[in-house]
Amino acid sequence: MTEHLDALRASLAPYPWAYTVVVACALVVLAWLANWITQRVLLRGLRRLLATLPLGQGDQQVRLRVIPRLANVVPAVVLAAGVALVPELPALLVTVVRNVCFAFIILTVALAIAAALDLANEVYQRRPDAADKPIKGYLQLLKIIVFVVAAVLMVAALIDRSPVILLSGLGAMMAVLILVFQDTLLSLVASVTISSNDMVRVGDWIEMPSQNADGDVIDIALHTVKVQNWDKTITTIPTKKLISDSFKNWRGMSESGGRRIKRALHLDQNSVRFLGGDEQARLRRFRLLGDYLQRKDGELDAWNARLADHGREPVNQRRTTNLGTFRAYVEAYLRAHADIHDGMTLLVRQLPPGPTGLPLEIYCFTRTVEWGPYEAIQSDIFDHLLAILPEFGLQVFQQPGGADVRQLQGQAATRVAAATG
Repeated sequence: MTEHLDALRASLAPYPWAYTVVVACALVVLAWLANWITQRVLLRGLRRLLATLPLGQGDQQVRLRVIPRLANVVPAVVLAAGVALVPELPALLVTVVRNVCFAFIILTVALAIAAALDLANEVYQRRPDAADKPIKGYLQLLKIIVFVVAAVLMVAALIDRSPVILLSGLGAMMAVLILVFQDTLLSLVASVTISSNDMVRVGDWIEMPSQNADGDVIDIALHTVKVQNWDKTITTIPTKKLISDSFKNWRGMSESGGRRIKRALHLDQNSVRFLGGDEQARLRRFRLLGDYLQRKDGELDAWNARLADHGREPVNQRRTTNLGTFRAYVEAYLRAHADIHDGMTLLVRQLPPGPTGLPLEIYCFTRTVEWGPYEAIQSDIFDHLLAILPEFGLQVFQQPGGADVRQLQGQAATRVAAATG
């Protein structure tokens, strides 16, 4: 081999630059050949090997992003090691080529580490508790550290200086770095706070009016939290906002197994009255009211018996009302309802009367937390209650509409015609 090189050098002796060009070209070809062998032989065999392993498609893609980046180091190493062997090259050019190769190697390794961190995140997300403790934000912070270190090493390699010299100058630049990375630092603190206090998980339904967010959390990263709203739009919330602004997390409702119904029937106060004997007898045919009416009659009889002579006047007696009976019916109806949670609060209460009538509020919880079935249960309950109100002699209060005004006008016109006729 040495004899061939000597013969080649002797033949090119009249052209001093030609031998240098030939060796340089040979070095480039050698680097290309090393790259070809690595890419076509080693990586192709690796792809076939991965295809036989029980890995997910995402794993194969990420791993095949890590390994090819590392494979790009091979031609750079060949050039960095072989450039000094090219004869009669200026020392400055050798240093520049070597430094550029070192910088390229550092960048390639940094990109490979970033891809490896992506692989770690994909593997971690398969864990059952991954949504409770996401690590994407921490991995993004590690990526920033890796690229910052890589940038320092690349600059040190390009200027052919020790990285210690550059790092020693970072102390004076700390204030500038804090100013530049203040959002990252705040987001890191927010991520640690959110994770340690278990404030938000992937899959939680959160409501944050200040950010126009109302939907499911689909991603938690270092700087942002993505929320898919119910209209399928995506709201991106800065992570630090989750510890500086208030928001509502509906996870407690989802985990409790019951969803609250809190709605009132507005009753016309003019329809509230005492029940007569015939009406009480008619209401006894309600299975849900039998025990209540019997217990109420005993309570009222005992009370009225203590009034002595004053109890002869109905005005001094306690009597059963249609509103109280209806309230008892609603409570019994809800307790017997198969879709109402019997282990949670159940109330049927009167709210202060107002211009819109007397609110009779129903406060209970369904056995399901799913939106569709919850709305169906709530609607069925109020459909039934609105339809059965006339059985108790009660009326729903509502503002007069156009049909009411026309009816009143027609009645007035009829009375005027009858009076003048």
